[in-house]
Amino acid sequence: MTHTPHSPAPPGGNAVPALPAVPPQRTPALAAAPGPAPQPPPAARRTAFAEGVDRLRKAATTEPGRLRIIGAVLAALVLAFGAVTAWQMTARAEAADDVLTSSQPLTSDAADIYRSLADANTAASSGFLAGGQETAASRDRYENDIRTAAAKLVNAAANSGPGSSSAKTIAELNRLLPEYKGLVERARTYNRQGYPVGGAYLRYANEKMQQEMLPAAEKLYTTENQRLRSDYADATPYPWPAIALGVLALAALAWAQRRNYLRTNRVLNHGLVAATVTAAVVMLWLTAGHTLARSHLDDSYDHGVRSLDVLHDARIAALKARGNENLTLVARGAETKKVGEETFDAYDYDFGRDIDTLARGLAAAERLADDDSGAKPVTSAVSDMNEWKKRHAAAREQDENGNYQQALDMVIGAEGATGECFDSVDKNLAAALAHEKTEFERAAGDGRGALTGLPLGAAACAVLGAAGVVLGIGRRLSEYR
Repeated sequence: MTHTPHSPAPPGGNAVPALPAVPPQRTPALAAAPGPAPQPPPAARRTAFAEGVDRLRKAATTEPGRLRIIGAVLAALVLAFGAVTAWQMTARAEAADDVLTSSQPLTSDAADIYRSLADANTAASSGFLAGGQETAASRDRYENDIRTAAAKLVNAAANSGPGSSSAKTIAELNRLLPEYKGLVERARTYNRQGYPVGGAYLRYANEKMQQEMLPAAEKLYTTENQRLRSDYADATPYPWPAIALGVLALAALAWAQRRNYLRTNRVLNHGLVAATVTAAVVMLWLTAGHTLARSHLDDSYDHGVRSLDVLHDARIAALKARGNENLTLVARGAETKKVGEETFDAYDYDFGRDIDTLARGLAAAERLADDDSGAKPVTSAVSDMNEWKKRHAAAREQDENGNYQQALDMVIGAEGATGECFDSVDKNLAAALAHEKTEFERAAGDGRGALTGLPLGAAACAVLGAAGVVLGIGRRLSEYR
């Protein structure tokens, strides 16, 4: 019996070797679903500013790029310097023009309104004292004062802003003026007929003038004076932003030219030199022109406006004193004022206060007068005031002693009366005012003239300077082409 032997498979060339066993793998509980691989999230889009910064950074790494940046900065600085200079000098020139042609004339008109009203009140009381013997000159003086006040009110209304406090004050004065005039006419009518009620009407007219009209006129004067000071404040400050930009532009131009020299050994770049010259011209024009204008405007204020204010106040005080002097005789003791333990005639007491105000005003005007032409009329006014006080004291003595007619002659008489002293004081103050007004107009006109052409010239030079920068930098850039 034959048995098949158990032996390994015979070797042969086509035999496949057995693979090693693979250890069992742990199957995950949840297998990923088949599909395409996930894509990374898209990069965030960059802003235009960031891209611009990158371009600028790349450009700055090359000399042409640096030159373009330098040129743009220099041109911008020069243009900014010219623009700010033109803007600030335009504002100052307009304020200086307002000082000369608007605010100061309106301030003088307001003072003239006050003076005309006060003088009309004085003339009315003088005419009342004369009774049926009122002179044509006294009547004409009153009428002229009323017409002057009305005309000045019309002019002030035309130049005041609608709805402003000045416009309201002017409207109030226009309402009160006919009322006052009507009261004066009634006082004259009754006085000529011999009725004592005429004195009451005149005192009522005086109260309306003293308590309503003159305070309103003084308010108008104060408002316009504040406007004048505001215009001075706008015209005189130094233009520091323009000066700072000018210094910065000149420093940047100098740095750019030094850089150009160090890199090229060329001493001059014609475009940059032209830009530097124009910037220097604007800087010198700005500093010299504004300094000169400021000096003239300060002079017009110190030796013009201040003197005019003092002289206006002194003239108004003289008018008040004259009116109270006349009313002392009109009232004849009907109005009294108690001061401490003493009782005084109300109008005579106010006369003394007004004379003291006049004396202080004349003393201040003498100190402010800077030449003989301005000091001479003030000195004469002081002498006239002292004589007025002497004559007034003598007239008061006669009135208190019962000599009313003699006191009246010493106040409104043709010769040797206090009225002569008042007229002389008023005349000298008018001459001093005319002189100071001329001084003001000359100095303020010179101040405004120093700024003429500066805004336009600064703008034109800035454009030329920027063009010089562009040409100078362009010349350098052409070397890289």
